[in-house]
Amino acid sequence: MNPLQPKEPDKRTKPNRAIRRLVIWYRRNAAVTSLVGTATSAASTAGSVAGAATSAATYAANTVLQPLVFDPLRRLQRGLGGPDEDTPINDADRLWVAVDGMGGDHAPGPILEGCLLAVERLPLRVRFVAEAERLQAAITDLELQDDLDAAVARGLIQLVPSGPSVGMDEEATVVRRKRDASINVAMDLVKQGQATAVYSAGNSGAVMASAIFRLGRLKGIDRPAIGALFPTRDPEQQVLVLDVGANMDCKPEWLLQFALLGNIYSRDVLQVARPRIGLVNIGEEECKGNDLCLRTYPLLAAEPRFHFAGNCEGRDILSGDFDVVVCDGYTGNVLLKFLESVGSVLLDVIKVELPRGRRGKVGSAFLINNLRRIKKRLDHAEHGGALLLGVDGVCVIGHGSSKALSVLSALRLAHSAANHHVMDDLHALSAPTGDAVTCG
Repeated sequence: MNPLQPKEPDKRTKPNRAIRRLVIWYRRNAAVTSLVGTATSAASTAGSVAGAATSAATYAANTVLQPLVFDPLRRLQRGLGGPDEDTPINDADRLWVAVDGMGGDHAPGPILEGCLLAVERLPLRVRFVAEAERLQAAITDLELQDDLDAAVARGLIQLVPSGPSVGMDEEATVVRRKRDASINVAMDLVKQGQATAVYSAGNSGAVMASAIFRLGRLKGIDRPAIGALFPTRDPEQQVLVLDVGANMDCKPEWLLQFALLGNIYSRDVLQVARPRIGLVNIGEEECKGNDLCLRTYPLLAAEPRFHFAGNCEGRDILSGDFDVVVCDGYTGNVLLKFLESVGSVLLDVIKVELPRGRRGKVGSAFLINNLRRIKKRLDHAEHGGALLLGVDGVCVIGHGSSKALSVLSALRLAHSAANHHVMDDLHALSAPTGDAVTCG
């Protein structure tokens, strides 16, 4: 071969198939394409000018493109902040919340951990009720003494001693015998006006019994209900489902009362102008359902104090077409536990399937923030607990397996209910006519 003759292009220098596929995927991704297009335009503009523009382009590449595209692992390793971390808290705005520190499978250590997080991130103070010896052992074991001392010194946490607590496997009526149990002491703090809300992750039956005995039922309410917030298709909307476990067998009049309670909470706390009330049933038609549904439907349809949107099938609960859904406690508890399992199973499937292959590994790096938002919406720990509606005080019941994150979320829920003065409108339920329970 003539050494002076130009060499033909070496085909082996062309990008391999994997790179070409990556480029195609990269260009088809709308979010990334938009970002890269913006960066390309900025780079072109920077190339046509000198000095300052070039520096600006370099800064943009380093601060925007590099952490997002060129170094996705950095985003995988970085925690996401939220409004709680960014907003300064005015101590004058803090509300007292009583916490049953002995309630839950892992109490009292993780419950205290959650309270320490809450007082730093939320405008509240905590009166933490627990058995002194068991609490001190947990503090030593989890090395929380320094954080606790700092919170106590700032007046954010106050320790309140209690007697023997109610076990998770004990009968609900045991609260009558254990008068100085932590749940009873916490309820008394609300009754005496020393706290605006109470939280417990303990025996749900005992929490409900203590709330009824210590706080009393609202006038006109026969049975309190546990209301849980379920996610919907719209990330900004939640649906309140009640009852999810307080009353296994219900009467039609009780479901009507649940609807009244849910209507007020949805409007006052969730800020829904005209909540749409639904009745869980197996069909949309008025003539379908069991005896309870058939007898409840006309009561809800004839009630002028809220907007009844009709029967709600199981597939419609998370659709966003309803703001409040009522059912008996047996059905509601099945729905709650099923939703929790779906969320965890879906997340496990995503973890296994998404990173498969080269495309999946690259794609998972770009989608990390989306996956975190999905986890946040489906993870029951993010919701923390459920409201006990119908008693004369703000009461939040947490999961028995609650740990620090769940406690933080539940205390956020308790603060929201207390801060919106929802009890004022609930007290007005017994009035013959009142603005608190109108449709709006």
